[in-house]
Amino acid sequence: MLQAIIFDFDGVIADSEPLHLRAYQQVLQKEGIELTREDYYARYLGFDDSGLFRALAKDRGISITDEKVDGWIDVKTQIVEDLLTSDAILFPGAVTCIQTLAKSRPLAIASGALEPEIALVLNHTGLADCFKAISSASDGVRGKPAPDLYLLALAKLRHLLEVNATGCVAIEDSHWGLEAARLAGLRTVAITHTYPAAELTGADLVVDQLSEITLPKLEALFSS
Repeated sequence: MLQAIIFDFDGVIADSEPLHLRAYQQVLQKEGIELTREDYYARYLGFDDSGLFRALAKDRGISITDEKVDGWIDVKTQIVEDLLTSDAILFPGAVTCIQTLAKSRPLAIASGALEPEIALVLNHTGLADCFKAISSASDGVRGKPAPDLYLLALAKLRHLLEVNATGCVAIEDSHWGLEAARLAGLRTVAITHTYPAAELTGADLVVDQLSEITLPKLEALFSS
């Protein structure tokens, strides 16, 4: 039986990946480092801020310190916060989908974004009360494709109600997120906001729009 629904945030609820890319590019350009759109979506999208900067430095043979990474993250966070409040950020159908599902099942978020960024958007769009728990990069666990963010979201939900991983479904937009959810034991729905269906293999259900995600479709994932 479907017990709870856990959403990724960037690329699923919020069309914020282009904003994150712009922010990364602004930070890195000051260091003389180029990050193209193609490289970002092919190689780095699944990382949280720390993971991206470290992976990029390793790939480019650049030596960086923890202090340098922390400084980059601080600057990038401020840029993103400014962008999040000035752009239309939600994907079409996000409000209706979330509000409708929240009436029937508890919702949570498992995201590699920082919680202040998530809260900024949810508060700005009136969706904050729809979510019972949020696990994020601010919690200090490993990012996707490790299962930690989903395991933490489940743990936070268990403070409020009885849920098991096998009774929950994750809604994701990338193969990193789908792998993380599967490793945590959840059923998965992939949405083609960021990647085509051919690159989202292994999902229990693939949809093109949030309006396609309905309670009966999610419940059907647990009928077999």
